[in-house]
Amino acid sequence: MIEIKNLDFHYNKKHKVLSDIDLQLTNGRIVGLLGKNGVGKSTLLHLIAGLQFPINGSITVDEFAPQKRNVAFLQNMFLLGEEVPSTTMTINKFVKINSVFYPEFSQQAFTDYLTEFEITDLTQSMDKLSFGTRKKVHIAFALACNTKYLLMDEPTNGLDIPSKASLRKLLRLAMGDGKLVIISTHQARDLQNILDSIVILDNTNVLISADDALITQKLYFGIAKGDENEEDILYREANVAGDMIVKLNKDGQTSNSDVELLFNAAFTNKEKFKKAFSE
Repeated sequence: MIEIKNLDFHYNKKHKVLSDIDLQLTNGRIVGLLGKNGVGKSTLLHLIAGLQFPINGSITVDEFAPQKRNVAFLQNMFLLGEEVPSTTMTINKFVKINSVFYPEFSQQAFTDYLTEFEITDLTQSMDKLSFGTRKKVHIAFALACNTKYLLMDEPTNGLDIPSKASLRKLLRLAMGDGKLVIISTHQARDLQNILDSIVILDNTNVLISADDALITQKLYFGIAKGDENEEDILYREANVAGDMIVKLNKDGQTSNSDVELLFNAAFTNKEKFKKAFSE
């Protein structure tokens, strides 16, 4: 479990990035971390991974404080950044050098994941690969490390449509009850069907942290019928099939959540949105 209490972080005192953050994230989930540009999503991932340190407050990952960089913590934590480094090493050599830091790394799983991404030649030099192909190698490696905690920053950037589908498939295959995956993304629809929980950051703080069941309990997503109470509608978007709406679910209607509509509703009608999840 990851527990964050009263977390503050800034690069300088005039510009707070995160302020008084409280979050509790339990294992066995894939969590989507959303927010506008510059809101602190990548910074939060770096703090959880122990690459940056809180100004105030605390982060606990199981019994570990990330900033102490305990070996047992590092063996169970993997952060995949948005930009993946290039190297003149071959794929095989890259894996040989880096896999020793992760006791649960599986060579067979790595090979299988690459096959899913249609990469079969492990003798290729990493610097000769396109950005998208190199990204797929790093994703496959991250998953094959079998860490308890996997943090991914914009993993779908640089991937084509089939590769995004493969990523969704592999994330579900690699998941287990004891694992927690946190994915920071601007491309909400790329991961629509695999997210179990959503965290939305806004103006240095948490706007919402909720699992999918709670979201669909509080909100209804669907096509407007024309008889809705306008006061209950948090967001409306024109669609060829009719207006798509997000409204307060006062009648207990069943619907499937839509991450992109949820995000737009959160920022279009912020006060009503926050009140819905505080009650």
